[in-house]
Amino acid sequence: MNTKVVVIGGGYGGLRAVEFLSKDAGIDIVLIDENPYHYLQTEAYGYIAGKFDMHDLAIDLKEWCDGFEGRVKFIHDKVVSVDFDKELVKSASSVIDYDYLIIATGAKTNFFSFIEGLKEHSYGVKNLHRAFNFRVEFENLIYKKLQNTKESEDINLVIGGAGLSGVEVAAEMAHVIEEYKKTIGDRVKSIKIYLIDASKTILPGMSEFIIKNTQKRLESLDVNILTETFIDRMDESYIYFKDSQKLKYHSMIFTGGIKASDLNDSLDVEKNSISQFIPNRDLSIDTRGNVFAVGDCVEIKDAKGEILPPTAQSAERSAEYAAEAIISKINKKRVKPFDASMLGIFIALGGKYSVGELFGFIKVSGYVAYLLKKAITKVYYFGLRLRINAGYKNRIKKER
Repeated sequence: MNTKVVVIGGGYGGLRAVEFLSKDAGIDIVLIDENPYHYLQTEAYGYIAGKFDMHDLAIDLKEWCDGFEGRVKFIHDKVVSVDFDKELVKSASSVIDYDYLIIATGAKTNFFSFIEGLKEHSYGVKNLHRAFNFRVEFENLIYKKLQNTKESEDINLVIGGAGLSGVEVAAEMAHVIEEYKKTIGDRVKSIKIYLIDASKTILPGMSEFIIKNTQKRLESLDVNILTETFIDRMDESYIYFKDSQKLKYHSMIFTGGIKASDLNDSLDVEKNSISQFIPNRDLSIDTRGNVFAVGDCVEIKDAKGEILPPTAQSAERSAEYAAEAIISKINKKRVKPFDASMLGIFIALGGKYSVGELFGFIKVSGYVAYLLKKAITKVYYFGLRLRINAGYKNRIKKER
């Protein structure tokens, strides 16, 4: 009888776990997600700015699972709880048993409750629908500028949080505005981009090379960077800062923090201040050792004890490890502790410009970095497409 592994979450970690588990013919896999699609969140910056379309960052999960020729079952449902003792996953409409479980539910935008009005008056990028709403807002703004030849008042678009997502969104929108100057003219110059963060620098925790080159690129795109700036509250017209200053704004995207998904709150295991699981050294979170957590829903540390940033790379590397750990346990083999570090990072900075590092010593910027980042994304997307095409063909055969 095959071993049954249930994976909760169809994000980067969940899909990578399924791919690795599928290599073992003795494993039956069930993937559960409340959304019917996989969201390529790393491409949100381009989607918001109109560079990408919906098909560039959304993949149908059922078609993808069908590409495994019956090895993977997809359930479109919301998981509400997990019973570790009975080894059951409870969703809104069913109960699924498991031998092993991987929780890969990701994270959501943490609209800090201590900033009054933040959630009500800003958008996030963790949720595809919120990203879509801001894209519509941005395109409507450009359209109004195209129509209106008299309006000259500045329109401020604000990104709260100068981490990876915030920087990429700011750069891409600023680049789009630069491009529209060629067609709409000076009218579009009144659209201003503000990037705000409470930290001393943009991209806190990243290398000096990354920070310096990113800052230079943002300044060349006329992005207004406000660091060491603390937001006190917001209303529909103004952002109020703790130094008693205020900024009139049109729209705001908030990327300044994350919080683990709601499922984490329902499970009685150790968690940190943003509800991420604090796992054992093998990324398991239960006493039996058959429940693993990967990606943004768990606090992941490297061998030095340093917390890894919540990136797609961290999600995928932890998922690969969890899948291999399960296969080792099934085969009664020793499981080594999780040990991973960032292989590299690339930041999209508008148009055909990026900044990146590989293995800690290869440093690139400009068009070369853009090509490398694009290649990495294309390889990932191509793999998804191959699996979906296989699933589509399998479905057509069955229908005939």
